[in-house]
Amino acid sequence: MDGGARNRVKLWLRAEKSFGLSVVALTPDDARPPATESGAADECAVEDCGEATTAAPEPRAPVVLPPTAAGGGGPYGATDLFAPAAEQPAFGARPLTADQKRERLVALDENEVRGCTKCRLCETRTQTVFGEGDGGAKIFIIGEGPGENEDLTGRPFVGRAGEMLNKWIAAMGLRREQVYIANIVKCRPPGNRVPAPDEVATCTPYLQRQLEIVRPKVIVTLGLPSAKYMLQSNSTMGRLRGQWHEWRGIKLMPTFHPAYVLRSYTNEVRAAVWDDLKKVMGEVGLPLPKQKTPS
Repeated sequence: MDGGARNRVKLWLRAEKSFGLSVVALTPDDARPPATESGAADECAVEDCGEATTAAPEPRAPVVLPPTAAGGGGPYGATDLFAPAAEQPAFGARPLTADQKRERLVALDENEVRGCTKCRLCETRTQTVFGEGDGGAKIFIIGEGPGENEDLTGRPFVGRAGEMLNKWIAAMGLRREQVYIANIVKCRPPGNRVPAPDEVATCTPYLQRQLEIVRPKVIVTLGLPSAKYMLQSNSTMGRLRGQWHEWRGIKLMPTFHPAYVLRSYTNEVRAAVWDDLKKVMGEVGLPLPKQKTPS
């Protein structure tokens, strides 16, 4: 198994353990996180665009191996968020009705996410930030993690970056309530730092279940970190954005984070975002407006 595949398996194992599967411990040396390319120098780690002031902590050892990883479903498991995009199966279950989607999203939030203590981020949060929007949305927007404003309100993208995102959504001819918005992690990392790999691995099963319930036509990732997590790619934002990718049978379009656009408010950057959004609009059947940029 190559190094990249091994690292993806380790992340999956941490997530599986956090959801209560029986385990076999690996050695602490095997539990060390892989050295990762920062890749985020031009992107904010959290929604309020606060600069990361502390490095992500070491993940807690030992990492664990569920017996199911040894056979059946491949090395990543049948529903592994971290498998390479080409190896992820499309959702096979029949889509839910609007009422079923609403009920299951509420139940997931109230019964599991709000009281979650599966990783260290629960120790410093004010509120969890589950996500919000239309359970039947065609467009599902994913950021990386809550910032200070989101932590205080329990809602995603409510700071300055959220105001920018609202303008983008309006430029597409939609209201915020007509899309679904969530994050890779549901709790604010202290000091607005980048979430640690084990925190991401523990929290992303919630995101995957949201995606399975909503079953959007298009996923839009905001910023390099969320694109990297969804696509398991080490490519730069310049190479990822503007191109269609796929996650479990759903088309995925990476674009710049609104916080980055606020810091780099140039015609070039704004035009790039608008180009990405127009591709999304075309995919979901929205009419294309004549304006050159969304804001």
